[in-house]
Amino acid sequence: MNIVVCVKQTIDTEAKIVLNSDGKVDTNGVTLVINPLDEYAIEEALRMKEKFGGEVTVVTLGGEEATAAIRGALAMGADQAIHIKDPALGEVDEGIVAAILAKAVGTLPYDLILAGVMDTDIGSAQVAVRMAERLGLPSISSVTKLDINGSQATALRVIDGGLATLEVTLPAVITVVQGINEVRYPSVAGIMKAKKKPLTTVKLRDLGLSAPDLALQAKVTHYTLPAPRKGGRILPGEAAESTRELARLLREEAKVL
Repeated sequence: MNIVVCVKQTIDTEAKIVLNSDGKVDTNGVTLVINPLDEYAIEEALRMKEKFGGEVTVVTLGGEEATAAIRGALAMGADQAIHIKDPALGEVDEGIVAAILAKAVGTLPYDLILAGVMDTDIGSAQVAVRMAERLGLPSISSVTKLDINGSQATALRVIDGGLATLEVTLPAVITVVQGINEVRYPSVAGIMKAKKKPLTTVKLRDLGLSAPDLALQAKVTHYTLPAPRKGGRILPGEAAESTRELARLLREEAKVL
C-alpha cells in the first residue's frame, strides 16, 4: 500500500505568540514543529505500512525551515519526502496550498492520502478536502478510527453529538483527529536513518505551475491577540450573599448571563 501524508510545519502550541511591527505573527525565536494533528496522520500511515507493506511518502509546502519537519517525519519512519519550495511563491491561502499539493500528490503512486483534520495555527480544515476535490477523490474528515480491507476503507467519523461509520472505496483522502492512535517518538536509529532517506525538492515549474497561475482568494488583513486574563476575585460574605453578587457580576460585568 502506498500512502501519502500531507504535513505542515506550525508554531509549537506551547510557544508564546507575539506580533511584529507589521501586525503579523513573529516566528523569531519560537519553536517550529510538525503540526500535531499531522503527526497522528503520519503514525496512522506507519501502522498501515507495518500491517500491509508498501511505502509512506510525506509531502509538505514551505520554506527552508520546513526541512526540519520533513526530517522529523522521516525519523518517525516515513520512507521518502517531497518538499515543495519556491522563492517565487508569495502569500498563499488554503485554495493555493490545495492546488499545489494536488499537483505534487498527482505525480505519486498512492492508495491512500492522509492528513490531520486541521492545522493548529490557522485551523481552517480546508486544505485536504479541497485537494481531494481537485484530485477527483472521495474524502472523509475527522476520522477517529480507520480500517482497511482490500480496496475498502471503513472510517469512524466524529460528528456533533456522536460518531458516524462511513465506507469509501480507495483511493481516498482521510483526515484524522487526535486520539486515533498514540504517536511514536523517533528513535536514535530513526533519526540517523532520516538523514539518508530521499528528500526531493521541487519548484512550481516542476509541477507545471507558476506564481501568476495561483490567484489569492482569501487574505488575512491583520491579527489581534486575545485580551489578557484578569486576576480572580474572592467574594466575601455568606454563601447566599456571595452567590447573589456572583450572579450580578456575571450579568452586569462579564455579560455572560
